[in-house]
Amino acid sequence: MLQALFHAWERQLASVSTNRTVRPFEWGLDWIPANGHQAGGADPPAILNHWVSGVMADSDAFFTPTPTSAYVLGAPTTEGDRWLTFPTALETPHPVNNTVHCRYVPAKRRSRAAVLVLPQWNSDPGGHVGLCRLLAMNGMSALRLSLPYHDQRMPPELQRADYIVSANVARTVQVCRQAVLDARRAIAWLAGEGYDRIGILGTSLGSCLSLLTTAHEPLINAQALNHISPHFADVVWRGISTRHVRQGLDGHIDLDLLRTLWKPISPHWYLERVRDRQTLLVYARYDLTFPPDLSRDLVRSFRDLGIPHKVAVLRCGHYSTGKAPFKFLDGWILTRFLKKALG
Repeated sequence: MLQALFHAWERQLASVSTNRTVRPFEWGLDWIPANGHQAGGADPPAILNHWVSGVMADSDAFFTPTPTSAYVLGAPTTEGDRWLTFPTALETPHPVNNTVHCRYVPAKRRSRAAVLVLPQWNSDPGGHVGLCRLLAMNGMSALRLSLPYHDQRMPPELQRADYIVSANVARTVQVCRQAVLDARRAIAWLAGEGYDRIGILGTSLGSCLSLLTTAHEPLINAQALNHISPHFADVVWRGISTRHVRQGLDGHIDLDLLRTLWKPISPHWYLERVRDRQTLLVYARYDLTFPPDLSRDLVRSFRDLGIPHKVAVLRCGHYSTGKAPFKFLDGWILTRFLKKALG
């Protein structure tokens, strides 16, 4: 009975967004280096598979940004927050997307603990700001990063952040990569400000990007992953939030090939790299966006590999996690873990 009630509520909450657009399928060869086109002849799947194999052979090169000193920290707002901006390490064809915007919420008392917060896909500018304030109240400064093609980074032709998750195969990989590069530059700024106990908190798409960041960023001590899956492709293929993306993919690519081409942005392939970090895995029992069997697969992988972790299961769904009382419970679980992990 509970499952039926929550599933009905999840579908109702998902239906609130009426501006989802089914975009045409594209391999996205224009989003990979030109020299990669020489492999595989004229067959796009072979070209992309060759490129992905090279990425996976040296993911550090793929996910490591060049250093920058071009950080600009604005004056405090009336709420005491400050805006941090800096250039992205991966320029895209949309200039507005090439400046990274972060909302900095410092702790009331100066501490050496800070958390980088990566919100969910299509989060509005106020998303997770309340969570940032909760972290700050608990002695951890928070830096909320606007993901690529979100908020101030969204080109005028978009109503949703379609370019970070779409039926364009290579673009999805590269824009998610951009998010990781942006996150690492944000962490470099935190370290430069004197923070030496650094955590990362990601929700939904932000959870996936957070694990990729942790796997390649040695400055991160702890990660709190809120809504989880081992494979990027499976969530897009099965989730109710990405049905319009699946419609664009149908008839052009199958799940096995998509899973292969989206290896670089799938947590499954990087678990050994987070063995020395503290990890919290959170999932929702009645989730229709990140199906719970996928979440349990990731938990099982952590357990089978003997990677230290903690697990919390919410008795709600994906969208309902953001509704009372579940949002308060989720925020408490995430904050409690990070406060303990970061000392």
